[in-house]
Amino acid sequence: MKERNGIHVVNHNIKTSSGMKILLSRMATVWLVAAVISVSCSRKEEVQKEAATAKMETLSLGKELFSTELSVPGELISYQQVDLYARETSFVKKLYVDVGSEVKEGDLLVAMEAPEITSRLSGAESRYKSQEAVYTASKSNYNRLLETSKTPGTISQNDLDQARARMNADEAQLESAKASYREVGDARRYLDIRAPFSGVISARNVNTGAYVGPSGKGSEFPLFTLQEQKRLRLVVSVPEAYTSYFKQGDSIQFRVKARATEIFSATIKRHAGALDTRLRSERVEMDVNNNSAKLLPGMIAEVTIPLKATDSTFVVPNSAVVNAAEGVFVLKVAGDTVNWVPVRQGRSMKGRSEVFGDLRVGDELVKVATEEVRRGSRVR
Repeated sequence: MKERNGIHVVNHNIKTSSGMKILLSRMATVWLVAAVISVSCSRKEEVQKEAATAKMETLSLGKELFSTELSVPGELISYQQVDLYARETSFVKKLYVDVGSEVKEGDLLVAMEAPEITSRLSGAESRYKSQEAVYTASKSNYNRLLETSKTPGTISQNDLDQARARMNADEAQLESAKASYREVGDARRYLDIRAPFSGVISARNVNTGAYVGPSGKGSEFPLFTLQEQKRLRLVVSVPEAYTSYFKQGDSIQFRVKARATEIFSATIKRHAGALDTRLRSERVEMDVNNNSAKLLPGMIAEVTIPLKATDSTFVVPNSAVVNAAEGVFVLKVAGDTVNWVPVRQGRSMKGRSEVFGDLRVGDELVKVATEEVRRGSRVR
C-alpha cells in the first residue's frame, strides 16, 4: 500500500513538476514580450525626439531685383488686310494680277464692264449740257434786262425780278444735272478696281467674264484679298498678372517653327487697354519688319518677353515653398522653433520664386521645406 502510495506520491510529484514548467514558460514569454515592448517604446521615443530636433539646412532671406522671362504663343498677321468687292454689278473684263502678285498703291487690279452704266453716263451728260445751255440763256437775258433797266422807264422792276428768279431756278437745275452726271461718272470709275495700299495679293476668287457685284448681290466671296506683308503685326495675349511689366517701345524676341534656327525681333507698339473677359488677358501688338519676306501672315510664334523688375522683392528657392492643403507657406526658424508663415507666390524662373508675406530681411527659412514639419517643431 505504501508502495502504491509511494508510487502515487511519486507520480503526483511528476505531474506537479510538469505544470510548473508550463507556468514558468508562460511567465517567461510574458516577461519577454514586455521587455520587447518596453525597448520598442523607448526606441520610438528616441526617434521622435531625434525627429523633433532634426537638423535642417536654412537660408537667410534677402531682397533682390528679380528679372524673369515670359514665354507665350503669338500670331503673326498682316499689318493691313482688305477684301476687295465690286462696287457695281458688272462683268469682269480683264484681270491684271493673280495670287502672289506684288502691287503698289494705285495699281489697276481688275477692269470690269457694265453697258447700262455707260448708257446712264451718256444720258446724264446730255441732261447736264442741255441744262447748262438753258442756264446760259436765262443768265444772258437777265444781264441784258439789268443793263436796260439802268435807263429810267425802260424795264419794270417786276420784269427784272422774274428774269432773276428764272436765272436762279435754271442755275439750280444745272447743279442738279451736274451732280447726277458726277454720280454716274463715279459709278463708272468704280468699274476699275485699284490697290488701296502696297502689298501682296493673297487670294483671288474670280475669272474673266465672271458676274460680280457688291457682297451678297452677285459676289459671295471677294474678288481679291490684299495684304501688306513688308510689315507684320505680332499679336499676343498677356495674362493679367504680367500686364504691368509691358512698356511701349520694349523689344522682344520670338521664333517660328518654319525657321527654328533663326531669332526675330519685334517692338511693342499697341496695348488694348482692357482685359478680354473670357481669357482674362490683354491684347498686345508688336510691329515686325519683314522686308526679307521670311515671315508669313498666319504663322504661330513662340514669344519670349523679358519681365524687368521695378523693385526689390524676396526671392527663395522653389524647394523652400510648401504648397499644401492648408495653403502656401514657408518654414521660418526662430531660435530652435519652426513656424509656418503664409505667403503668396509671384514670378518663377529657373527654380526660384518671388514670395510675399509677413517676412523680414534676415529671416531664417528652411531651405528644403515639407508639410511634415509641423508648427512648433524643434530643429537644430
